[in-house]
Amino acid sequence: MTLDLSRQTLRAGPYRLAPLAEADGPDLLILFGDPQVVEFMDIEPLVHISEARDIIAWARELAGVDRGLRWSIRRDGQPGLIGTVGFNMLEFERGRRGEIAYDLARAEWGKGVMSEILPHVLNFGFGQLGLRRLEAMVTVGNGPSGRLLERHGFVLEGTLRDYAWWKGRYWDQLIYARLAD
Repeated sequence: MTLDLSRQTLRAGPYRLAPLAEADGPDLLILFGDPQVVEFMDIEPLVHISEARDIIAWARELAGVDRGLRWSIRRDGQPGLIGTVGFNMLEFERGRRGEIAYDLARAEWGKGVMSEILPHVLNFGFGQLGLRRLEAMVTVGNGPSGRLLERHGFVLEGTLRDYAWWKGRYWDQLIYARLAD
C-alpha cells in the first residue's frame, strides 16, 4: 500500500498541518530549543540549526516510506510554526497501529490548541490510514499530556518501567491506547 504521506496535509479548525519541511528548520530550532518544551522528550534542547534539520530529515524519511508522518502546526493567517503533531510510527504489516506524538510552543499551552487538533489527527489515523489502534507514550510526570489523551478516549494501559534512555538516565513511559470504534 502506497500512501505518499510526504504530501498529506490536514485542516484542523483554524490550524494548518503540513509535513515538516526544510523551511521549518529555524522555527523548529526555536520550538525545540525551549527546555520546557522538550522536558519530557527524548532530546536535549536544540542549539544548532543542524539538529533541527536532522529531525526534519528523520520525519521526511519516515513519511517517504509510509512509516510515519510529522506535521508542522500553524494557525491560519500566521506564518510561524507553533508545534508539531503526527505519527512517529505506523505499522501495517503485523497490525494496523500507529504511535501519535505532539508538542506545542510554551506560549500555546493551556489554550486548547491540541484539543482542537487531536480529533482531526485521530480521524486521519482511523479513517484515511485505516488503523485499528493508536498508541501514545507519555513520560511519567507529564500529567497534561495524559489528561489530554484521556479526554480524547485513550485508556492508560500501563507503565513501562525504565523503558527509555535519554538525557543520561532511564525513564518510565506510560502507554495510552485507543481502538477504532
